[in-house]
Amino acid sequence: MRKNRLVDYSLCLLLVVLLTACALPTNAPLDVLRYRADLNGTPKQRLFVFMRGMGGSHHSFEKEGLVDDVRARGLPFDMVAPNAHFGYYSGRSLVDRLKADVIDPAREQGYREIWLIGFSMGGLGSLLYRMEYPEDIAGVCLIAPFLGYGAITKEIAAAGGVRLWEPGTYDPDDDWQRMLWHWLKTDIADDPACNVQLGFGTQDTYRRGQELLSAVLPTDAVYTFDGGHDYPTFLALWRMFLDSNCYYTPAAAEAAP
Repeated sequence: MRKNRLVDYSLCLLLVVLLTACALPTNAPLDVLRYRADLNGTPKQRLFVFMRGMGGSHHSFEKEGLVDDVRARGLPFDMVAPNAHFGYYSGRSLVDRLKADVIDPAREQGYREIWLIGFSMGGLGSLLYRMEYPEDIAGVCLIAPFLGYGAITKEIAAAGGVRLWEPGTYDPDDDWQRMLWHWLKTDIADDPACNVQLGFGTQDTYRRGQELLSAVLPTDAVYTFDGGHDYPTFLALWRMFLDSNCYYTPAAAEAAP
């Protein structure tokens, strides 16, 4: 009985999201919160772009302590948090708005190293941007990313994983999940230079897709934590990413002030 209630609740929540997505204001330009690494210092040349999930808001990164985590470590990264909510995904304007309102202005302001930090739905958005404009960013950090629904991940797992799976013929405008995994297979899998970092909880709701992706990434680019799809797990994974220092690419070292 409890399981049925949870399923019913999930279906109702999905229906509400789909019915109200068109009502979410997709502003142009995006509403963006900005944070300096050093409140008393000059702007840095490196930037973390926080990509929000379905829940919470773009204010959550400051409220939950992620901004302070960067400052406490003395990392030379300024930070921004665009309000890239679900309406931009359903309206297929996310990548265009992110480029026009966040990434291009940052590059014009002198930021040389830009990392997308995507949580849950924001992980998907980060990958979509990386797919379209790989030259714009230094890397992507995926925290508990949503990578598609059960049918596609079950199909890939049944084929023996990403390497053995074949996407078949499809229309990318109608099947974003197949398009995403096809790209992950051809452009990301087994490429140590792709600079995609992945963290997820071992009890995460979407762990099947996360585990499939982790199998084709370098082992030192994958972080796991004994947790679910929740804030405590997100925070633990974020701090593991920060402590790894993986975001100091060779190019970043050359550009260091």
